[in-house]
Amino acid sequence: MNVIFAGTPEFARVALARLLKAGFTVPLVLTQPDRPAGRGMKLQASPVKQCALDHGIAVAQPRSLRLDGKYPEDAAAAREALLAARADAMVVAAYGLILPQWVLDLPRLGCLNIHASLLPRWRGAAPIHRAIEAGDAETGVTIMQMDAGLDTGDMLLTERTAITAADTTASLHDRLADLGGRMVVEALEMAACGGLSPVVQPAEGVTYAHKIEKAESAVDWSLPAQAIAQRIRAFDPFPGASTRLGEETIKLWAGVPEAGDAPAGTRPGQVLAADGSGVTVACGTGRLRLTALQRAGGKRLAAADFLRGFDDLGAGAVLGGGAP
Repeated sequence: MNVIFAGTPEFARVALARLLKAGFTVPLVLTQPDRPAGRGMKLQASPVKQCALDHGIAVAQPRSLRLDGKYPEDAAAAREALLAARADAMVVAAYGLILPQWVLDLPRLGCLNIHASLLPRWRGAAPIHRAIEAGDAETGVTIMQMDAGLDTGDMLLTERTAITAADTTASLHDRLADLGGRMVVEALEMAACGGLSPVVQPAEGVTYAHKIEKAESAVDWSLPAQAIAQRIRAFDPFPGASTRLGEETIKLWAGVPEAGDAPAGTRPGQVLAADGSGVTVACGTGRLRLTALQRAGGKRLAAADFLRGFDDLGAGAVLGGGAP
């Protein structure tokens, strides 16, 4: 089976690698244009492009696929490449471009999307982050037959996984990437013999996972301790939850909610205790014991190590705000 692959980040690279290992022929890969990254801001290829080049696969990097859009020359060149690939199916995973109808209609078996949520919950750009932030008990992967809507297509395969109290976006991402890679191989094998049974998404339970913005990193200490702890886990590794002490920005990487309200007269964000077990902070409801922190330009440290080099973060200090 000939399969075109469209994807950009590590989540998608895992799926591409699984398709190749399973023996599918991938004549063409679509991925986002190279972006500047790192301290030198040099152009870097996406993980998917790197994987494709390592396997000698042709790569197209159009800025748009809309023939009537801002970059019609890119779209026209991509169309020629897609037609030449003569694909039976197209697999899409975190690609970053909207597929117009002409692309959706091109492969014989259509376009299959690997989406990291249990649809229709968390349609959109950041389903892993938002599931953790919301305190969901479980999530999963949905293999979806793509249509013109935003993650609205029929569901082909779904598998669930629990979200543990220790999960961060980083750990859950890796688990779901592995799951998605395995599932899309299964879906294509079933599609080849007509074994898939599309299921229309229910109208109830629709939520949208809006893109994560850096401005969201600032911790609001008036929130309940549990909500703040979930946000810290959801924003690891990006953008990282943060707060300020005076002019200093502190990144927060782990926190344990504790029962019991702070003493009367205590402000949200006020440090109640700071010792080897962590930095305990009053919240709108409950208390949060921070166990991993980082100063600007420094390394992520356990609380005991962090406090050895930061005397200002003691009982009575008041945290507030975050990185812009």
